[in-house]
Amino acid sequence: MSAEESPYAVRLATTPQDLTAAQALRYQVFVRELGGDGPLVDHVAGLERDAFDAHFDHLILVDRRIDPASLAHVIGAYRVLPSDRRAAAGRFYSETEFDLTPLLTSGRKLLELGRSCVHADHRGGTAMFHLWNGLAEYVLDRGIEILFGAASFHGTDIASLAQSLSYLHHNHLAPPEMRVRALPPHRQEMDLIPVANLDRRAAMVATPALIKAYLRLGGFVGDGAWIDRDFNTTDVCLVMDTGQMSARHREFYIRKAGA
Repeated sequence: MSAEESPYAVRLATTPQDLTAAQALRYQVFVRELGGDGPLVDHVAGLERDAFDAHFDHLILVDRRIDPASLAHVIGAYRVLPSDRRAAAGRFYSETEFDLTPLLTSGRKLLELGRSCVHADHRGGTAMFHLWNGLAEYVLDRGIEILFGAASFHGTDIASLAQSLSYLHHNHLAPPEMRVRALPPHRQEMDLIPVANLDRRAAMVATPALIKAYLRLGGFVGDGAWIDRDFNTTDVCLVMDTGQMSARHREFYIRKAGA
């Protein structure tokens, strides 16, 4: 299907209505589906929001078949914060969970990613691909060198996540110059199962699709996970150097630049 025929369009949120629609989608996914909560979540209006929303750019995926006056027309969202806006925000969102010193002292252009979600009716198709295309364009336009952000496993039962966390630790741990660390008191070690006892298939089945997508692009995870009981998740920090992607995946980004 060509871009002209696709029902989807990706753009940055530019109006308060756009942001409210993204927050309504986040509420449906993170609160209703996954059981999350937070101090600024509006259960009456059905909005998942926090103090960082005003500082982030919000990449939204809209379904052009739905009335744009309806909040339901936003069916995918990603929020992103370039490092040149960190000072205005006070910190990156994930700094409460992870020590980002290796990234902050690298002198490179960073982009924090978060709150990635797609409406349940649009999963398994091309929706996430469109969001990734939009993210690729954003990255290229701003010369971003490192992508990072917290990605979540649903739930806080570490026993059920032990295979996945251990597999990530043993096979996808970030190199020292990019190795962020989960912070106490909610830090969870990931080296839970010896390499010889790992079940790769079980580990991958239990790993969320978003995390697997980052790994396929050449991403890594930081040292340790972080237990977020408010959001009912176990978070790992994903880190990806856009300059070290495989040639095949770099072509995906280069195409977006028209090279």
